[in-house]
Amino acid sequence: MLFRDVATRLSALIVVFALAACGGTFRTHYDTGADAANWRVTSVDVSVPTTLVVSEEESFLPKADIVWREDPPGNRYRQVEAIMETAIRQGAAGLKGTRPVRLEVTMARFHAMTFLAETRAPGGVHDIEFTITARDAGSGEVLAGPEYIEASFPAMTGSAMASARVRGESQKSQITRHVAQTIAGWLGAGPDARQTFSSIGG
Repeated sequence: MLFRDVATRLSALIVVFALAACGGTFRTHYDTGADAANWRVTSVDVSVPTTLVVSEEESFLPKADIVWREDPPGNRYRQVEAIMETAIRQGAAGLKGTRPVRLEVTMARFHAMTFLAETRAPGGVHDIEFTITARDAGSGEVLAGPEYIEASFPAMTGSAMASARVRGESQKSQITRHVAQTIAGWLGAGPDARQTFSSIGG
């Protein structure tokens, strides 16, 4: 029994050190906000290129562009597209101008936590990156962008995430909220959400 406890603790320490070696600096960032005071977003078009690599590996840190677990197994590209479209519409909802605008988004990365990492890792990151372009909905004129946006943020793990789930939160709700806040900041329709942080992730 004692040997088993020691082995379990040793295994956990090895996991922590291995993950720490994968640590890095992440951020919510964009260079220039859009001058969107007179905009009204009428459509959102999210593209998730099939050249992005999807991983279904249940490891701590799969090497892939798209890692997503909360929806049932299926077309991860379509699932990411739906999450991002919802988040971007929410982020743009505060714009009440008269100029109809279409937002075009191309995903570069959607790397959420696996359930293994969520339950056992000491920390983590939801790494969300994309390019956004705003066009006049009628003429197609480019009004802003293309702008590369990093909407990454620290992921809850362990007991903190377990408590969040009891409150009705999920990875999806947290990612949706953060991307919406990032978009609102970029559009000038909400507070500036930009931040830089260090975390385990990749």
